[in-house]
Amino acid sequence: MTGLLDQLRTAPRAVLSRLPLGDEEETRRPLPVSGMLAAVATLGVGLAVLTTLTLVGWIAAPRTPLGEGLAGVFRTACQLWLAAHHAGFAIPGGRVGLLPLGLMVLPGTLLYRAGLWMARDADLRVRMPARLPKGTPRDVENARRRAQLVLVAQAGISLAAPYALLAGVIALVARNEVTQPFIGEALASHLVLAFVAGSVATVRTIGPWRSMLRLLPERPRSVVVGTAAALSLLLVAGAVLVVVAVVLNFGEIQELSGMLSPGLVGGLLLLLVECLYLCNAVIWGMAYISGPGFAVGTGTLVAPTGVKLSAVPTLPLLGALPSPGPSPTWVMAVIAVPFAAGAVAGVLVARIAPTPTIEAAPLWGFVCGLCSGAAAGVLAALSGGPLGGARLSAVGPSPWEVALSVALEVGVAAGISAGIANWWLISRRPAAAPEPVKKAGAAIAKAAGRVRPPKGRVLPGHWLDATEADTQPIPVVRDDWTDEHAAAAAETFEPGAAAAGRAPAPARPEDRSEPPRAPRRDIVDETDDRGGHVIYVDPYAWDRD
Repeated sequence: MTGLLDQLRTAPRAVLSRLPLGDEEETRRPLPVSGMLAAVATLGVGLAVLTTLTLVGWIAAPRTPLGEGLAGVFRTACQLWLAAHHAGFAIPGGRVGLLPLGLMVLPGTLLYRAGLWMARDADLRVRMPARLPKGTPRDVENARRRAQLVLVAQAGISLAAPYALLAGVIALVARNEVTQPFIGEALASHLVLAFVAGSVATVRTIGPWRSMLRLLPERPRSVVVGTAAALSLLLVAGAVLVVVAVVLNFGEIQELSGMLSPGLVGGLLLLLVECLYLCNAVIWGMAYISGPGFAVGTGTLVAPTGVKLSAVPTLPLLGALPSPGPSPTWVMAVIAVPFAAGAVAGVLVARIAPTPTIEAAPLWGFVCGLCSGAAAGVLAALSGGPLGGARLSAVGPSPWEVALSVALEVGVAAGISAGIANWWLISRRPAAAPEPVKKAGAAIAKAAGRVRPPKGRVLPGHWLDATEADTQPIPVVRDDWTDEHAAAAAETFEPGAAAAGRAPAPARPEDRSEPPRAPRRDIVDETDDRGGHVIYVDPYAWDRD
């Protein structure tokens, strides 16, 4: 298929290369045109594969209900193609909605490969690279993320729209006297499957696998990862349950296969059908583990609480069903699996997007449980459906019961585990300044470190600056301060001072001829104010106002 698409891509460009185009003119094909070509190629390859298989079965057993003549074989292949997209049929007396999910692998793989080719053909990787340089502002990153999501949606629609229109044509071709395909279901199923496959392929083209989740903001990303983890654990547990049931009841499965006696070709076809229905059985096992169980006809129930069955269709895979009657007590232990899955999902939600608000983490864990329940309900609806009318009008699990049970079980466990994990992460986080404060402090320290005073000079400042107030001596005026005039006179008239070339010693009180003077009352002692001013308040000022 890839080679065919490459030929479709290179042929027009080879023709365009011969035309006199400018250097800046692009020969790139528009995205809608690439999507239409990819949709046509996918339908062609898929129908060719199913037509070949149907033709081989018709040649080996011409009396089987595979159609009469080549036209009937092609019509049967078209019906199988619609069934691969989970589009139902109307039959006399009822409808067929129980379709094998394993058959969806074929169109899903083809659509994914077609989406990769479409993205490469339109050069989406060049138009929208996945990564931005480090240090890019947050608003630029958000704008780039929104642009990427828009581009992914455009690519998905470019592939899904023509694919769904062509599916309507296939549904009209597949009509016959017995089966009448539902055109609405065919259009919707083809549109959804092509959109999902094309979007995933586009994301894979513009970046690596890990870039898919980076397209989402942090909080939705945590919920998506938690939901995927919970569903994966539930499906793995359902698969283990199915394998154990097949191993324990392998004898009954062989007995039912011998009763059908299909022969070599019929046996191979029957084995293929059973393998395709294994995906349905795994989802039924998930419904059994979550509590509601599933039905194999009206009035039947297979659940951990007990099994109630009547006549079941002669399909060897149904031989793995448990025996009717009350279930053993230890079987109820399987209900602990959804709670364990919810605990794991809650831890992932808290680790990816922790919240400083303690009560918000359990809320997001419960939201993860609600999303898990909704996804489980959708899977339950796809895995079951009517298989005709009357008694087989209800086969498979009930979607709303499975959704409610999974939402409550996973949601409660996820809420508790998310709250505990979030509290643990916050308690172990070192106390640090917020990032903007740390960055501002580092910038200020870096700028202050660049300022250096000139060598040999002291920065000017007052002796009462804050940095020197505690170290500089404070001048103090005391009561016994000597008079400057008297000291000058003593220095001037002291004998021998001038002849010796030295300053005369200050006169001591005991050497003075006159008696010591009384302290001066006109000088105020300000030692208690470190050299400042003293403000006196008149207490009787109010009486004079």
